[in-house]
Amino acid sequence: MPLLIGQAFAGNVSSEDGNSKSQSVEYKTIEWTDLIPEDELDILLNPPSYIDDIVDGSFEDDISSQIKNTLVPAEDDPYQQALISTKIKPGMDGQAIGIPGFIVPLEFDEELIVTEFFLVPYFGACIHVPPPPPNQIIYVKYAKGLKLKTLYDPFWIYGILKTSTVENDTATAAYSIEMANYADYTDD
Repeated sequence: MPLLIGQAFAGNVSSEDGNSKSQSVEYKTIEWTDLIPEDELDILLNPPSYIDDIVDGSFEDDISSQIKNTLVPAEDDPYQQALISTKIKPGMDGQAIGIPGFIVPLEFDEELIVTEFFLVPYFGACIHVPPPPPNQIIYVKYAKGLKLKTLYDPFWIYGILKTSTVENDTATAAYSIEMANYADYTDD
């Protein structure tokens, strides 16, 4: 599971209602694995041996097969359950965080100003490949909107993380964020 990491951000953030009042907020940089409960992270980092037995190009390796398999996971298979988990870390609720990720637009206008989206840890999630587990998807609503030039570009998203589930036709997110600011992601 590819992860992005980076530097912390502190800056002036305007309130959502458009008031000019600014405040300085320190955002803690987190990684995507910080959102997964420890027991599930251990399961995902140590997959069962049958995963190694899947032959490249076989039916089991096919994406459509994976989608079918994740729709009805084995109830007694902790690995399959972790792949669709909505379990969250309650201590993350209300945290001021900064997290890098890719945008999956949900609401946008003709100028590609995105006001509602899923933030995901890797490119193509929810679009070209099965979605990550819900506890690896963050629902974001940003009334001001951000200009999206391409889906390939990652962003830093800053705001207050909430542990609330949001479902739609694209995916299910176990977290949401009250977005305050964003920045282009750079490797420097």
